[in-house]
Amino acid sequence: MRRTPDMALVPQIPLDTRALVAVDLGAESCRVSLLRWVAGRPVITLVHRFANAPRETDGGLRWDLRMIEAGLEHGLRLCAEMAVEGVRSIAVDGWAVDYVRVDGDGMALADPFCYRDERTIEAEQMLYGEIAPERLRECTGVQLLRINTLYQLYADRLQGLPVGSQWMNLPEYVLSRWGGARVAEVTNATHTQMVDLNGRRWCDEVFLAADLDVALAPKLVPPGTEVGRLSGELARLAAFRDTVLIAPACHDTASAIAGIPAVGDDWAYLSSGTWSLVGTVLEEPRNDAAVAAENFTNLGAVGGRVCFHKNVNGMWLIRQCLKEWTAEGREWSVPELVAAAEKLAKPEGLLDVDDADLLLAGGMPQRINAQRVRMGLKALEEGAENAPAFASLIFHSLAARYAAVLARVAFHTGKKLKRLFVVGGGSQNDFLNRLTQEATGLELFRGAAESSTVGNFAVQLAVLEGRRDEVTGADAEQVSGWAGRLALALEQAATKG
Repeated sequence: MRRTPDMALVPQIPLDTRALVAVDLGAESCRVSLLRWVAGRPVITLVHRFANAPRETDGGLRWDLRMIEAGLEHGLRLCAEMAVEGVRSIAVDGWAVDYVRVDGDGMALADPFCYRDERTIEAEQMLYGEIAPERLRECTGVQLLRINTLYQLYADRLQGLPVGSQWMNLPEYVLSRWGGARVAEVTNATHTQMVDLNGRRWCDEVFLAADLDVALAPKLVPPGTEVGRLSGELARLAAFRDTVLIAPACHDTASAIAGIPAVGDDWAYLSSGTWSLVGTVLEEPRNDAAVAAENFTNLGAVGGRVCFHKNVNGMWLIRQCLKEWTAEGREWSVPELVAAAEKLAKPEGLLDVDDADLLLAGGMPQRINAQRVRMGLKALEEGAENAPAFASLIFHSLAARYAAVLARVAFHTGKKLKRLFVVGGGSQNDFLNRLTQEATGLELFRGAAESSTVGNFAVQLAVLEGRRDEVTGADAEQVSGWAGRLALALEQAATKG
């Protein structure tokens, strides 16, 4: 496994060498990172990371918005202290589908629901009484997942919740709170399942079927759009007196893929984190009957392109198991568990990692065993002492699923895939990477663990240096070039470290 490929054309140092800030909202942790130019080289520093998780409340499974906003403000204040040269821009990406309803002043009406809240189970089925799933797929080209924003907004309507004056996905909401316009960046908006496949506009037919008001949807903008300037208390800090706010590729997966310094048409990606996103980048969407039957998705990518991929379960399985074992009093670290699992023989039978039951929270060892029993296999001992066996089963099963999905990606796109770029936290799992390379037969490149941060910065640099189209946004080639430079800098720093 190689860490990085040959780099694309590497841009020169910008004339304006003020710092940049990238904010990454994660379902498990949020990060605030700073890019500074030191001796003509970009240096990326993780300034602040804080844990994030949804909470069970009387109103459902929700995110703690006040905690998230406080953590981000703390991170920005730390950046202001470090960046004595000033901060040129701030951009925010994050997980998709979840949103905040706001009042006329842009203030949140309530903590946002988490996409894993089970209220959308009923909403999904009721929505299909208004618009057939086949038609929904035809209109949007997006895979049918009950976590998508559409089903959540429909659940709000069914519950009679206040609609507010507008709703925004979380990254765009954060930008608006700091002084930006209320927008919906395209890579994030496509994941709502409410954007027309070909027009990159809100789909009136979908809004009408769900009895939703399209007037409450924010204006669609491409990745790399400047949405305003930082204002409020933070803008009083010296470093932030003239800081531009940018909507990058606000969907963290699109941002992570933008962080891949790849050229050519023979590569695929695996964004490996809580979810695994397995696919490739296309110039045009694919949405024929065969693609729809296998529930592949067409989401926005930088440069007006398309992220063509399939959602596969990911490190969620391990994290949920670890939660159970920690409650027993045995705290396994992920590296420790990976090392122990690697010593075991290949497990008997593999999991269907995309079984709907394995997408739900709680009791993961028991859920895994329930599936094994249904398959006629022996249940595993569920205690913490047998954690390596569960981890081995999960990693082998994920690798096999990745291989199966990539084979279908090649079939549907006609691409002759030779390379696989693994980005995200899972890229650091050498055992899973080795299993994936063996299962797929592709040359595997391990990208940055924080590839969404790299992509976030790359989009900022591309647009700040004047490479932006009014329709498609940040120039894809320029973004790739900056991603190459940043990836190389990170690799050099890691080698020196």
